[in-house]
Formats: sequence, structure tokens, C-alpha cells
Amino acid sequence: MRADAALAALSARRADEPVLSDGTAKHWTAPAVLASMVAVSGRLASCRVLAVLADNSPQWAVADLAALQSGTVHLPLPSFFSAPQMSHALEESGADLVLTDQPERIEALNLGFCREESWHGLVFLRRRARAANLPRGTAKLSFTSGSTGAPKGACLSAEGLFDTARAVCLRLEDLPIGRHLAALPLALLLENVAGLYAPLLRGAQVWLPDLPSLGWRGMAGFNPSALHRAAASAQANSMILVPELLKAWTGYLEAARCKPHAGLAFVAVGGAHVDAGVLERARALGIPAYQGYGLTECGSVVSLNRPGDDGIAAGRALQHAGVRIERGEVRVATRAFLGYTAGVAAQAAPPSGGDFATGDLGHLDNRGHLHLLGRRNNLLITSFGRNVSPEWVESALLAQPAIAQAVVVGDGRAALCALLVPSPGAGAEALDAAVARANAGLPDYACVRRWLAVAPFSAQNGQSTGNGRPVRAAILAGYAERIEALYAEDETTHDVL
Repeated sequence: MRADAALAALSARRADEPVLSDGTAKHWTAPAVLASMVAVSGRLASCRVLAVLADNSPQWAVADLAALQSGTVHLPLPSFFSAPQMSHALEESGADLVLTDQPERIEALNLGFCREESWHGLVFLRRRARAANLPRGTAKLSFTSGSTGAPKGACLSAEGLFDTARAVCLRLEDLPIGRHLAALPLALLLENVAGLYAPLLRGAQVWLPDLPSLGWRGMAGFNPSALHRAAASAQANSMILVPELLKAWTGYLEAARCKPHAGLAFVAVGGAHVDAGVLERARALGIPAYQGYGLTECGSVVSLNRPGDDGIAAGRALQHAGVRIERGEVRVATRAFLGYTAGVAAQAAPPSGGDFATGDLGHLDNRGHLHLLGRRNNLLITSFGRNVSPEWVESALLAQPAIAQAVVVGDGRAALCALLVPSPGAGAEALDAAVARANAGLPDYACVRRWLAVAPFSAQNGQSTGNGRPVRAAILAGYAERIEALYAEDETTHDVL
């Protein structure tokens, strides 16, 4: 089973019913989508791995579905990848065909790709490449920006990805969701599976405007007013946001003293931990935000809160995922993960019926809701021997409106320090007050004693993943001297870098 479920869902649509939209007057009906899939599939006849480097659009979705239909491995390439990361992913996967709206970027890599024909504003580039040794059944290659900067390629099965999509549909089946707005890049597995496959399976329409129109501005940050306008224009019933975007939109609504459109029924928040206080602020303004949890290797979404089954944790496991705790670590069993690409000397896929060691610390409560306690490898041990999960302290910091991003340091130190990205308009005094409020709810050994205000962590500068999770190794390396200087000072200093 590859595209069978998606094809059946498309075939069941009315011939005149819009299925995909580019956010303007351009709509694609089910017959148009199916015909375009056939056209693209013809171009994939001699292709092993199709890489797609393009902005969100109906064309991206059609190419993805065509790859599934034809049995071609799909490699989505995030536009924020650097040239070395892009080259690594293309070489590691053995990609022999690229579909892109940025052909110059591919040609500049000097990997042997030559332009062929254009299709709906995108360009095909082809090369002869040696086949990569991918696990049998690989349908999608998802390269994640790892802590070392070299992307790690997870090989995923179509069956596992559609398990996730169906489980998301089932969890939300009674909610009034007829139109989903893709607010995250489709190259991120979370939006690809939960924001494209799941809506298609439930018969919803998917709006796929380009990312700049949604407020994405690369190194310049994010414009929440654009997201607000796009959601209203689409009359979206559902969206997926990372915590940073939720905070930005919430701050915009507070400043503008307005609310989202009334038809918004569900906003999933994932990619990184989000504090309960952030969710409460969002809901008070009319954003129906609910936290979820997932991993690329598990086919994206693993657990999800929803109206009527909510809490401060990451939600109850979806029906396709077996979740258990072993020695404090979260382990998840799904059909998605088949292994990593051959160049990764890392954990292989679990045996059939086995589960994946996530590296996340957590526990299940008596309601079956998953509580996350941070990453095993991120644990800080102070010079007083106290174990501190940085995510715990960062969560308290991120609950403060003045703080947009935070990374806590202090391994082997007597006290914790923090690197803080201020929200727009927040100065040193506001950050100082925010840290004090966060400290008030923390035990003494977990309080932040000193802080630095720093530039935003972004995928473009290599300091966060596409989902907004900080890349700690890159951040600590980039600010190593300033952190050392901070600890060397006798009194709290507020430096703006």
C-alpha cells in the first residue's frame, strides 16, 4: 500500500469540489489532482529518488502523491538547509531527479544535475547517480538537521506514514475541520503527514499558500500579522504551529486586541515542548491550541491532546503508536521507521514489533497522558551534583511573554545561566522581570542566575531545527566565549549581542 488510501479519498470527492488551493483564486479539484499525478508519475518512470526543493504549493503536494503512487522514494528538501547540508542529503540518498523552484541552488552544488522541462512553474533537473542502499520499502527520506549540523536521513515506510495520518483523523474525527491551512513548510514531516495526508483522508480541503505570505521571512524572523490575515482569508478550521509561531501570534493578538476568526476549531502545537501557560494565553484569545508530541522516526505524531481529552502533558498516544517507559525513557512502536541511510553510523530500525528508543525522558499518568521531562542527552549536572533538565527551566522562561526563545546552560557549574531571545520590543528590564517571574516557580538549584540577550536561533543560522527546536551544540559553540565571560563575572550582567 502506497498511495492507495490517498487515491481512494480523492476518487470519492465530487468532481467540482476544491481539494488543494494555493491561497489565491487557484483551486485544484480531485480530477485535476489525479490527472497531474499521472503526468508527474510519467516523469518518474526512470527515477529512483525524487528530491523536491520548493515552497509550499499544490504542485508540491501533487509531486509527493505521484511519488507514492509510482513507488518512487521522495526526499523533501527544506529550503533552510545550507549548501553542504543539501549536498549531503542528495548524495546520501542517491537522488537522481530534483523538482524545484530554485534550480540555481541545485546547479550551484555541482552534483551533475542538468535542467529538463518545466512543470507548473517548477523545474525538473536530472543526473545519473549511483543507487543508495536504502531499506526495502522506503517511501520517504526525511533528513533532520542534527546537533552536529550534518542531516541524518530517516527511511520511512508509506504504511507507517499513513498509519499516522489515519490515527490523526480518528483522534479529531468529530471536530468541524473542513479546511486546513498549512502554516509550516511541507518539507517538515509534521506538516506533510498531519497537514496534507490527514486532511486528504478525511475529505478536507488543504490550503497551501507560499510561506512568505504566511509571515515567514527567513533570517528576518516571522511576521504574525501575516499569519493572522492568512488564517482569516482561508477561513481555516485547523492549523499546525511550532511553539515559537504560537507565541508570536498570541503576542500579536494581545497587542492588536483582536481574535482569530470564529471558524478556527483546532490548532496543533508540536515540534518542541510548549509551556501550559503559553497554551492558556493562546486559548484566552481564541486560539484553540493543543499540544502534541512526535518524532520523525515514528512517522511524526505520536500523542495529541484535544478538546475533551486535554491536560498539561503531551496528550494520549494515538491508536497506531505503542508508547511505554523503560528506565525513564520514552519508547515508541510504529511501522514507520526502517532505518537510517547507509552513511549514518547510528541506531538501526527496531525489529518487527519492537520499539524505538526516543532519547526523551518522561512518564505516563493514570489517564494515559504522556509527560515529557526533557532529553536524556541534554541533562545538566551542576557542580553541586543536582540533575537539571534544561527543557524544564526553559519551559518556565518561555511561559513569559517577553522571552521568545531560551537555552539554559550550566553543566558542571555552580549555577544556571540562560541565553535569551527577547520578544519584539522587550528590553533588558523586561527580560530581567521575566527571569525573576520564572525563577519564582523554580527551586533554588534550578533558578537562572545570569542571562544574555542574543539574536534569534533559526534554521538559517544553524541554531534551530525546522521545527524550532534549538540545536544546542551549535548554540553553545557560537556563544562559548560569551558564556565563559558571563560565568567569570561576579555580578549579573545583561549583554545584548
